[in-house]
Amino acid sequence: MAENIHPVFDRMLDRTYREQFLNQQALVVWLVGLSGSGKSTIAMALEKLLFSRGYFAQMLDGDNIRSGINGDLGFSDEDRRENIRRIAEIARLYAQSGVITINSFISPTRSIRQMTRDIIGPDYFEVFVDTPLDVCEQRDVKGLYAKARKGELKGFTGIDAPFEAPKNPDLILRTENKSIEACTQELFDHIIEKIRP
Repeated sequence: MAENIHPVFDRMLDRTYREQFLNQQALVVWLVGLSGSGKSTIAMALEKLLFSRGYFAQMLDGDNIRSGINGDLGFSDEDRRENIRRIAEIARLYAQSGVITINSFISPTRSIRQMTRDIIGPDYFEVFVDTPLDVCEQRDVKGLYAKARKGELKGFTGIDAPFEAPKNPDLILRTENKSIEACTQELFDHIIEKIRP
């Protein structure tokens, strides 16, 4: 199969031109944390904030990825890894297009996150949404923790599947006693110098 692939990257419009057109620097913001930690809520708020400031951003999360391009994947360890690998490749393509990509995925293990970092390269900005498990369970807007505790949902991260906290994320957001607005502003303040043209 590799013999039939003929890359054209050297003939495509350069990323620099795209970033000049969009008046921004591309970045891949990758929010990791337990289900219910606030990742998607912060990602949506950041996307809106960026647009309000004139930046072009795209949010990716489990809902818009697993209902489409990754709809063929389940929740085995192998499928979870493949899910994240595909997302990382998509995010890398967005970055090459000059887009700020905001990714909201549990990304439970250090090896999965290292794979993501390796695929995306220097555009990768890891944010650990650090929320205690008991707080995530209290929020449980989807009822997933309750199902996992009853044994109705197997392999659920934080209950019967591991979550390895990042050792050296670019930013830690602690959501337990902070508003979504405060967390979003903190994240924006940390990335603004990276995305300014």
